Amino acid sequence: MRLKVILVFLFMSIIFINDSLHAGNDISERKMPAGFVDVKEVIPTIILDIRYFGAHNFAGERIDGYKTYKCILTKKAAESLAKVQNELNEFSLSLKVYDCYRPRQAVNHFVRWAEDLHDEKTKKEFYPAVDKKYLFRDGYISDKSSHSRGSTVDLTIVPVPVTEQEIYVPGQILHECYLPVEKRFKDNSIDMGTGFDCFHELSHTVSRKIDLQQRINRLLLKTLMEKHGFENYSREWWHFTLKNEPFPDTYFDFAIN
Repeated sequence: MRLKVILVFLFMSIIFINDSLHAGNDISERKMPAGFVDVKEVIPTIILDIRYFGAHNFAGERIDGYKTYKCILTKKAAESLAKVQNELNEFSLSLKVYDCYRPRQAVNHFVRWAEDLHDEKTKKEFYPAVDKKYLFRDGYISDKSSHSRGSTVDLTIVPVPVTEQEIYVPGQILHECYLPVEKRFKDNSIDMGTGFDCFHELSHTVSRKIDLQQRINRLLLKTLMEKHGFENYSREWWHFTLKNEPFPDTYFDFAIN
């Protein structure tokens, strides 16, 4: 009998280990693991506009896992980003980040939101031209995100001294994210042609439907980020991933504290 219990225990242990090895390397941790840093400690001059900590995002509420107003990245990504910031500072410009490391629990929050077809309170600003039921099909929402690997960042460029940023108040009148800069939400970014997280074809990095200055502004960001080791996601002008990221197959889930 005792031998049978031991064999069952060993069998269950093997199943558990096997499942862990084939779970897509999802890792849940309570604390920030080694190899990650608070970006403000590496780049003190960087500007933060962490959209998922507040309500000004496509879900219209604070997202799970965003416990505080920080940008967390792998140390390698942060150090590469510092080189971009140093170049911009020479011309009285600065990076501004919208999102950095994103816990798996936040991605799960996005999925739940996308599956709730009745919740369209932010549609007019963030996805005015897309039926919500097609957000998965069209690639705007996914059950995994490169942000969870810790070396992806959403960002833009702002002039220095930094101009006043509009304060979002939940329930305020929304405006389509693809409208001209003077009509959409007043971000203090240089004009990139759309707002952040705009689910629209005009957000495609090399869109020819935006004006010359907007294309130049996107090219400046893309060129500097690529120079220092990042790669752009072609459907989002703001989205960049470090090419030689240290955790290419690992999706973390520690909260941002």
